[in-house]
Amino acid sequence: MMLAVQPRRLLSRPRGLLLFATFAATLYWLLLHGSSTPQTATRFDGSSGPVQPPLKDNTEVKQAPLPANDPSAGEQNQQPQVEIQQQKTEEEKQKEEEQREENLRGQFDKEYDALAQEPGADILFGQTLNTLEPTKKRSLTIEEHLTPAIYKTYFSDHQPYVYNPYPKYNEKTWLVDRAQYVHCEGPSSASGDDVLVFQGQPKDFPDPGFGSYDVLGMDGNLCYERETRLGIYGFQADNDTSNPSIDWDKIHWGQLQEKCAQKNKARYNMQGHSNPFLSNVYSRQETNYSDADSNSESDLSLSESPQDNEGPDESRPLHRKRGLPEQPKPGNSKHLAGSEPRTALLLRTYTGKDYSENDMQVIRSLITELSLRTGGQYQVFLFVHVKDTAYAIWDDEETYQYVLQRSVPPEFRDIAVLWNDEATQTMYPKIDPNKATVHVSQWLSVQKFAQEFPEFDYIWNWEIDARVTGHNYDFVEKLATFAKRQPRRGLWERNERYYIPSIHGDYDSQFRKEVEHISGKDTVWGPPKLPFVNPIGPKPPVAKPEDDNYKWGVGEEADLITVAPIFNPINSSWISGNELWGFNDSTHATTDLPRRATIVTHSRVSKKLLDIMHVENLRGNHISSEMVTQTTALLHGLKAVYAPMPVFFDRPWKGKDLARWFNGGLKGESGGIGSAMGWGREARYRGSTWYYRANPPQRLYLNLMGWEDTNVGGEDWEETHGRPCLPPMLLHPIKDIEPTPPGYKSESNLPYS
Repeated sequence: MMLAVQPRRLLSRPRGLLLFATFAATLYWLLLHGSSTPQTATRFDGSSGPVQPPLKDNTEVKQAPLPANDPSAGEQNQQPQVEIQQQKTEEEKQKEEEQREENLRGQFDKEYDALAQEPGADILFGQTLNTLEPTKKRSLTIEEHLTPAIYKTYFSDHQPYVYNPYPKYNEKTWLVDRAQYVHCEGPSSASGDDVLVFQGQPKDFPDPGFGSYDVLGMDGNLCYERETRLGIYGFQADNDTSNPSIDWDKIHWGQLQEKCAQKNKARYNMQGHSNPFLSNVYSRQETNYSDADSNSESDLSLSESPQDNEGPDESRPLHRKRGLPEQPKPGNSKHLAGSEPRTALLLRTYTGKDYSENDMQVIRSLITELSLRTGGQYQVFLFVHVKDTAYAIWDDEETYQYVLQRSVPPEFRDIAVLWNDEATQTMYPKIDPNKATVHVSQWLSVQKFAQEFPEFDYIWNWEIDARVTGHNYDFVEKLATFAKRQPRRGLWERNERYYIPSIHGDYDSQFRKEVEHISGKDTVWGPPKLPFVNPIGPKPPVAKPEDDNYKWGVGEEADLITVAPIFNPINSSWISGNELWGFNDSTHATTDLPRRATIVTHSRVSKKLLDIMHVENLRGNHISSEMVTQTTALLHGLKAVYAPMPVFFDRPWKGKDLARWFNGGLKGESGGIGSAMGWGREARYRGSTWYYRANPPQRLYLNLMGWEDTNVGGEDWEETHGRPCLPPMLLHPIKDIEPTPPGYKSESNLPYS
């Protein structure tokens, strides 16, 4: 009788191990390859199907090669050859395109360098009071703004003028639909001394390449010099060792602004109104408003807000936390009859910034000229991005104050509002946190501000590295007035190209007609029809734009004002052109969304536009910084205007060449194919006075402040050539304005794409 083999004994022997291993391997092979029927597995939904390993996105399932005698083997073998050929063709096309772009860059550089040898090259620099011609641009002069000063300066024989661009407050015409204007106190009891200016322009100062003083109704026959412009705000010459007349550290600009607004509260709706679009445009479930506000920590209700206090409390912090404001009671949500709109100017800054004397002088000028002199029509805030996420500024007041004390000069602490990415990410739970950062989503923080400070009808998003050489009030008001008088017919088409006076002619006639002729039927007339957007803007009064005699929109305040073209980024090669998320449905891809953009986010935005941007973000629809205001205005039928401010160049470009390089689109627009904002093309802006990568702004401003840059400026140079002066213009970028050493030459440190 044979005994059964005990498993333990079998496995304990070498031969037994070999037999078992062979058996196991055979069984494993049969299970994997013995049947052509794929395995099935029951899924969580109760269905079943073939088991297939998970694939990464866009990964194709590869098939094993067919046997050589299979009739379809030839076709399969040809497939890779076709794919290889297609790949080669695409690579060749890409190389051809790269070469074409390289040729364009080379051609621009060649023309730019050639113009450096022409008369008029670099004539933008070194213009001084010594060559001032008071009547050079006489047609631009607004005489009623100028009053001869009672004294002359020690550095020029030219007559200085007191410049007063403000309305004639409290005259009969003023009081027809406004309450009385009340004078406000400034840091030295008066609301501020007057800015002085010289009439005229230096003899050889060039005309702007883009934009126009005349079109904006701005006095361009003026020249601003550093001492007469900024002396009342603390500017002192480098060799002036006298003590300042004001101890600026003891000034509380927030108190001054709020007292001023309170004195003039009869002119404004000081409470503001809640966001009307949270429930009447889309469903509350879709906006997820309650979820966004469920963790709010608002510690400052409207009943405690500045406008409800007769006198501001020095100890009260100027901040409102994550939550939305308490909604005004029914009946108080509408503007008061005849009330004037108010505008907040958010001066964007950040923790870790070292404030130069010039920075502080400029901030003082903004507050004085925009807020105190207007009786609170504007209010200036230092909008401070807290970059270090380790500071829990929302958890306790002590942390908030610690960051504030370390980050902001004493005189500006009560106008500072701190914010961080955590606050915006909390407010918009449907947006990917990685996309809700200042680098991608600069406007989220502004939207948060608009919800928490609903008393402001408009908000200026103001770059701290920008400088207005002229009068702040005159500059921003002229932009707003221009935008208000623009008709909507052909507006989006005019917006998308630089206005070049030398070739476009009169803005309201020749330029308007030329743009309409080129655009043809390809024009925006009301919002695009999209099933996932419910526009809040007005409907066109007539079916076709040609049936409107340039009436619709005239007298309507703009919801968006930019200082550069509002261009179409599609096919422009602009690097951020596809940075948008949401805005889709089963029949519309996100990347099919009509959109617009502007380079540099420096712009004025209405509360209406910010409110609907807030709602779209609560829905999960999101667009990056340079596109969001423009695109949202387009989708919702709101009024957006590019105000063609003067932009100057360091080369004597002819108008037709500027159009070729900067309005290079298929229909003469600045966007689309050939856009100067496209990848590899932005170096074209290096000689302009406005872009985020440009050289003239820094040079011009350093010279204006009395310091040497690129062989121009400085004490010795000025003894020979005179004091530099500049007409009103907006310059960007300007960094680190400090005295320079001999031989200093500034240049943009940012690489060109």
